Amino acid sequence: MAAVAQCVRAALRPRYPLLSFSLRTSPRLLCVATQQKNTGQSLEEDQGQSQNEQKVEPSSAEKLLTEEKVKLEEQLKEVTDKYKRALADAENVRQRSQKLVEEAKLYGIQGFCKDLLEVADILEKATESVPKEEIKDENPHLKSLYEGLVMTEVQIQKVFRKHGLQRLDPLGARFDPYEHEALFQAPMEGKEPGTVSLVSKVGYKLHGRTLRPALVGVVKEA
Repeated sequence: MAAVAQCVRAALRPRYPLLSFSLRTSPRLLCVATQQKNTGQSLEEDQGQSQNEQKVEPSSAEKLLTEEKVKLEEQLKEVTDKYKRALADAENVRQRSQKLVEEAKLYGIQGFCKDLLEVADILEKATESVPKEEIKDENPHLKSLYEGLVMTEVQIQKVFRKHGLQRLDPLGARFDPYEHEALFQAPMEGKEPGTVSLVSKVGYKLHGRTLRPALVGVVKEA
């Protein structure tokens, strides 16, 4: 112990004369200082270990938070997709409903129109049955009746057009199975095959939709 104290005093004498003197007078101070130094190192090691543990714990918490964030993001994405699909389905339903309402407005009168077509057919047949040579001033009653029938026929066609009802008289036109109904086919000179050669009854379309096809005869190849 005396040798150790001498070495310490020799090392500290040039820089710390007072400390060297105290160590010379009291060797126990060296042991106390050494113990305090060891104790300080132990405290620093304990604090470092505690800090390392604290660093590990937040790392685990961050990992849990990250996993929870990923789950929440997936749930949010799923809910967003369902919401968008629900909006798209609702929009499709709205458009279909709107289309049905519009079609009901347009074609809701087709039953009534079909009944009026019979009246129009009767008026047409009545005017066609009157001989043109009999319509003279000498027959004022027949002439007035004929003119009244013609005016009525003209007026009813105006009403039809006002409500979207279009008359189809396809004489000489190409045969269209969506608008015409063929009663017969017959060859005819000077007529192109596939054209309408005779109209037995005119047809009608309601807002572009065939309400009643025209009854026609079609030219076929000889």
